[in-house]
Amino acid sequence: MARGMELDPLLQGVLRGDRRALARAITLVENGAPLATPLLRALFPRTGRAHLIGITGPPGTGKSTLVSGLARAYRGQGLPVAVVAVDPTSPFSGGALLGDRVRMGKLSGDPGIFIRSMASRGSLGGLAAATSDVILVLEAAGFPRILVETVGVGQAEVEIARTAHTTVVVEAPGLGDEVQAIKAGVLEIADILVVNKADRPSASRAVAALETMLHMGQGRAHPVWHHGQLMSLEAPAPSETDPAWEVPVLRTIATAGEGVEALHRALERHREWLWETGHRERREQARMARAVESRVLAVLGRQLRQRLPGGDLAALVARVSRRELDPHTAAETLLQGLTREPPPGA
Repeated sequence: MARGMELDPLLQGVLRGDRRALARAITLVENGAPLATPLLRALFPRTGRAHLIGITGPPGTGKSTLVSGLARAYRGQGLPVAVVAVDPTSPFSGGALLGDRVRMGKLSGDPGIFIRSMASRGSLGGLAAATSDVILVLEAAGFPRILVETVGVGQAEVEIARTAHTTVVVEAPGLGDEVQAIKAGVLEIADILVVNKADRPSASRAVAALETMLHMGQGRAHPVWHHGQLMSLEAPAPSETDPAWEVPVLRTIATAGEGVEALHRALERHREWLWETGHRERREQARMARAVESRVLAVLGRQLRQRLPGGDLAALVARVSRRELDPHTAAETLLQGLTREPPPGA
């Protein structure tokens, strides 16, 4: 009863878009608090209408400045916008190391913009493990556009394509190899390619390299429907008659605001294309498959930790280190722990 009395005001506050309620709800979700699950269950029917935009790319490409410009562009259109900035984790505090709310300080006075920095907490793929739940909270709060900026960690950034409806890959000239994005496997997940800091001398070469790879057939499709190993569910494959999305390569100078409006228009064109062709439904189905899978794995991991005494785990690892047991057998032994009765009070 007490939990229900606590849940209802928080739920109503989130649905009204109250900033204090939003901040508290997101904190509960990030920390895995007991109230988080019933809150997310109650909010879920109010979701599914927002357009999720992922902004990814290597460090130093100016992603945060670009996100700030896009947020202002959407506000100029009269749309509220939420920004989720996933930063590396501090090894000392466990919090967000870079703090995009500091770098996006100019936006903080706008009541139509909500910014939240999250620590990746060691999660692979450039996203924090709780990012999808945070997005759910923001969707329910009524934000029609949600921008998700990822940690710049290279190859693993394809995770954003499983979370966003539109993925923007940001590159910058002068960071080394002009086709580094291709090597990292990031080009294939881009719906829109951006060469930021386009006032640099090598910008034209970077644009030309990306356009050449696109014309060679690389990255023209968006193959990331669902890459999970556990779930067999996949979204329906696109029909051969579906109109293809031509990935544009745009130039921006985010610090001067140049090219940001063109990127804004390209994002809205892609959103319209997704709805018109049915790709929006396919991507949403794949996103939900990923959400179900991640929660299944989280529950299994929690049950395993509850049912396996820490001493048993340490002893098992010690045996593997001494080569008395191989890792495969050790893993099977751990999984057998799920069939045990949980300890009292677990």
